[in-house]
Amino acid sequence: MTVPASRPRVAFPQIDGVSWEHPADRAALQTLRAVPGFDDVVRKIISILGGEQGIRLIFQGNSVRTGPTQFAKAHGTLVEVATTFDWPEVPELYVTQTPVFNAGAYGMDHPFIVLHTAALEILNEEELRVLIAHEMGHVVSGHALYRTIAEILLAVSFSALPFLAGIALLPIRLAVLEWSRKAELSADRAGLLGSQDVMVAQQLFMKMAGGSRGALKAGEMDLEPFMAQANEYLQTNEGLDVVYKILNTLGLTHPMNTIRAAELQQWVTGGDYERILSGEYVRRGGEAKSRPLGEEFGAARDYYAHEARDVASKVADAAKRAASAATEAFRKAQRS
Repeated sequence: MTVPASRPRVAFPQIDGVSWEHPADRAALQTLRAVPGFDDVVRKIISILGGEQGIRLIFQGNSVRTGPTQFAKAHGTLVEVATTFDWPEVPELYVTQTPVFNAGAYGMDHPFIVLHTAALEILNEEELRVLIAHEMGHVVSGHALYRTIAEILLAVSFSALPFLAGIALLPIRLAVLEWSRKAELSADRAGLLGSQDVMVAQQLFMKMAGGSRGALKAGEMDLEPFMAQANEYLQTNEGLDVVYKILNTLGLTHPMNTIRAAELQQWVTGGDYERILSGEYVRRGGEAKSRPLGEEFGAARDYYAHEARDVASKVADAAKRAASAATEAFRKAQRS
């Protein structure tokens, strides 16, 4: 669904992040939040770095904080997105100089957002709206605190640790990465809700995958073949392709951009996007708190069960094809 320029975007009064969160993301976060005292422990870890203010000072000292006269368009878009999500506090937004395309949401009590200059250079105004709404999604969902912890954990180099300590940390790191990837899928949905233009949201993934300044405007990028590429990636399961896909993904904080495009398309096709636009979503407060925890685990279990069956089926099919090919080759060798 694309919102015409003449029609205002739909606002979502009191929307709770659970409305758009990916089931695996929700279950992971709910599990962490259900552990007594977990948040207190996390805050103590962050306090070692000087707390939220210590992290914020890094960007205050070496980035540009947006405002009415500083990156005014980006700042105005952030205010609009915060209004769309009915969020009571507009986060601070910093622009930091780096050639690497990225953005992030960090902090605890008062999360803030960081945009890289590389993103500003290649995105148009509406694509930037999707990106900012994506980061606001992290804020509304309460991801900022856990993403900050994830950055700390992932910054620990295995080479700086004793061998056994590195082995012990590996499962934790892999678990954090898995949650991080699923959290990105949640925030992608928030990015679409903030923009309400499916095509623009998909264009963002295309540009993150390989965009350049003005390429889309110059007609050098086309969304249709990119989506075809995304579907081709999903359907490429010959031989050891499935294994390679898993290994290529394990160390990533974000899913592959083609996967993100396909996941978002499936969410739209499934009808949840339209339901939220029509006002069917979970409100903050009592409605969100009363949501049974079992629903989160049930949805996540179904998701992973389907994913596991899919992978197992593809591996089995690949094995059968390999065995068949080997048998045929052996028969040909005998005949010759």
